Amino acid sequence: MPAHHSTLNAPDGELHRFHFRVILAGIAVLGALALLATRFFYLQVVQHDYYTTRAEDNRISVVPIVPNRGVIVDRAGVVLARNYSAFTLEITPSKVADLEATIDGLGQLIEVLPKDRKRFRKLLEESKSFESLPIRTRLSEEEVARFAANRYLFPGVEVKARLFRQYPLGPIASHAVGYINRINKRDLEMIDESELAANYRGTDHIGKTGIEQKYEFQLHGETGYEQVEIDAGGRAIRSLSRTAPIQGSRLTLTLDVKLQEMAEKAFGDRRGALVAIEPATGGILALVSNPSFDPNLFIDGIRSDDWELLNNSPERPMLNRALNGTYPPGSTFKPFMALAALETGKRTPGQAISDPGFFNFAGHHFRDDKKGGHGTVDMYKSIVHSCDTYYYMLANDMGIDAIARFMGQLGFGQKTGVDIEGESEGVLPSPEWKKRRFRRPEQQKWFAGETISIGIGQGYNSYTPIQLAQATAAVANNGVMFRPHLVKYITDSRTGEKTMIEPEPMRRLAWKPQHVETIRNAMVGVNTQGTGARAFAGAGYTSAGKTGTAQVFSLKGSEYKSSRLKQELRDHALFIAFAPAEAPKIALAVVVENGGFGAQSAAPIARMVFDYYLLGKLPKGAAQEDDVEED
Repeated sequence: MPAHHSTLNAPDGELHRFHFRVILAGIAVLGALALLATRFFYLQVVQHDYYTTRAEDNRISVVPIVPNRGVIVDRAGVVLARNYSAFTLEITPSKVADLEATIDGLGQLIEVLPKDRKRFRKLLEESKSFESLPIRTRLSEEEVARFAANRYLFPGVEVKARLFRQYPLGPIASHAVGYINRINKRDLEMIDESELAANYRGTDHIGKTGIEQKYEFQLHGETGYEQVEIDAGGRAIRSLSRTAPIQGSRLTLTLDVKLQEMAEKAFGDRRGALVAIEPATGGILALVSNPSFDPNLFIDGIRSDDWELLNNSPERPMLNRALNGTYPPGSTFKPFMALAALETGKRTPGQAISDPGFFNFAGHHFRDDKKGGHGTVDMYKSIVHSCDTYYYMLANDMGIDAIARFMGQLGFGQKTGVDIEGESEGVLPSPEWKKRRFRRPEQQKWFAGETISIGIGQGYNSYTPIQLAQATAAVANNGVMFRPHLVKYITDSRTGEKTMIEPEPMRRLAWKPQHVETIRNAMVGVNTQGTGARAFAGAGYTSAGKTGTAQVFSLKGSEYKSSRLKQELRDHALFIAFAPAEAPKIALAVVVENGGFGAQSAAPIARMVFDYYLLGKLPKGAAQEDDVEED
């Protein structure tokens, strides 16, 4: 009986459990519905503005519009750097499944050379995968049409219209103007530090050297933006709004590009540098570093073989010798030494010495440039005929500290501040410099005998051509020094307003006018009856100059014979000058590497530059060397 009773009660138990499960499920459903309702309220009401914005972002894309880069022109308006539009074939690696297969397929449709592949791989290494990278630039209209017809076969590949930089004069003034190249990681860090990242959205190139680098932010301009409505596939449907970009500023340089071109031709195939300055303003009229290079090679990313050729060339065309080359000034240092002697009271113009052809100091025999000496020598004769003995004695009397103080005022051994990055300081010797330069105590001590060779521009002396040009311009301008600069003014593309560069002198040296006149007269004598007379014979103007020869290695007491030496061991030829002497319009410094005597190879180049700038004479070719053996 009990068992039978249990069986009869089973359906009631099952029904009870079923009702319980139904109620539980109902509560769960109601709970879920309540949660959904709460979530719905949160999304639709509380977060309405946020998700509306997100939805708009999915529907609207903000596209940056890269501004036109500013144009660079010389002082007469000749274009040195400009822009032009062309089509490029570009790949976005993140949107391409097989890069190599895609490039191979493109190669069957449009010519893709091995150099294009190399450049693309290099850009791929330097860029982010989602960036659009060019595989071909400067497509023809036929190539654009051919790709457009087959675009569906190449997802992640598109044709874009891009602005390209062009340097119409090629290698002329390339070290001054510089070049642009694609932005790399280091450039991005610099942009971030400058807090201009937003302005560089969509920008692919940036100034790497020269004026292009120094004035990058002025040349770049302001990026514009376009709001574009897109469909689910990311394709643009229509433009909603547009903020136009602002073109970069126009730079007008102090350079006279015709003078620049002529000066470069004057060097021929010789290595060296020339800096010509307008004394009254500090504006650089010509900045030559020979050999030069073609900046157009760098714009799209230079080919590896071209880079190897430039970078490994023994001629070092990428070195800006005008700013980075350092050379002993040789006898071009003597006019500055003479001026220092006058200003410190160590010499008067008429005070003379007897030159036996040597100077003995502490058992060391310092030879004069002329066997048997120059006889009786005053200050005028010491400069005109470049008497070494006079300056040996002067250096000894002045001492290294007085020399260093005076030469420091002229800008020797320090950056001039020219508006190009990477300038070298050179070496202005002093006991303090020597302590910084050497580690061992015995090397740090300054010896009195070291001062002697300083007086003739040898020893530790080492300066850049632009430092020599700046000091020469200061003498020409009676002690008023301007900072050498390449940009004359910046023109705002919106307002047309011009901003002058370096309108005020950086320094006014309180030299006595009669002292400056003594030096200027002696330098005029150099070009009329001294070491520069042959180079300036028959000139239709009066010029002031000084020749110089800088030793490349120590002779150790032996006689210098250029014919017995390898080319790279021959002396450097130097020349400083300004003209017209009575009212200087141009001052310059010339260095010809391994050119021998200054009067031999440097002075003829200066003559050609002056002839063109002052008289408009066009040379037929490179400057011819004079057969002279004196400095």
